[in-house]
Amino acid sequence: MGGSGSKWELFPATACNRAAILPGHAAMLLTGTHSRTLDDKKRLTLPKRVREQLGDVAQLFVTPGSDACLWIGSRQELERLSEKLDQAPATDAEARVFRRLFYAQMEAVDVDRAGRILLQHAGIQHEAVLLGVRDHLELWDAQRWQEFLSQHHTV
Repeated sequence: MGGSGSKWELFPATACNRAAILPGHAAMLLTGTHSRTLDDKKRLTLPKRVREQLGDVAQLFVTPGSDACLWIGSRQELERLSEKLDQAPATDAEARVFRRLFYAQMEAVDVDRAGRILLQHAGIQHEAVLLGVRDHLELWDAQRWQEFLSQHHTV
């Protein structure tokens, strides 16, 4: 696997379209950019604002996302996404691959009393950036996030 993050590019770009809002379901609104430092045990402390946005959750779900980040979401948002993914026909090879990799690599993680989650996935070093991306969080290695910004920043 190359140094461009290709091991993380497991999901086709069009798979993001499958996470569209389902009619009749209230969507979570996660926003903001938060610099974070993982402790020596690879625990991420969720910022107070993010905990408030998530509400009272005891468990989150973590899976590798696209662009070499981790996707983090609540059970409610995972269920909403699962409903949408289930709408793809069984004959859709791209959807099957996405579902297989998405769920196979996903881990349920407990949120402790201090608002921390333990990360078992590789790819995120000590310094990280946590992003609110509407219905889920993305956790990026800080250096990789800066590279992404420099490639995509238009201002």
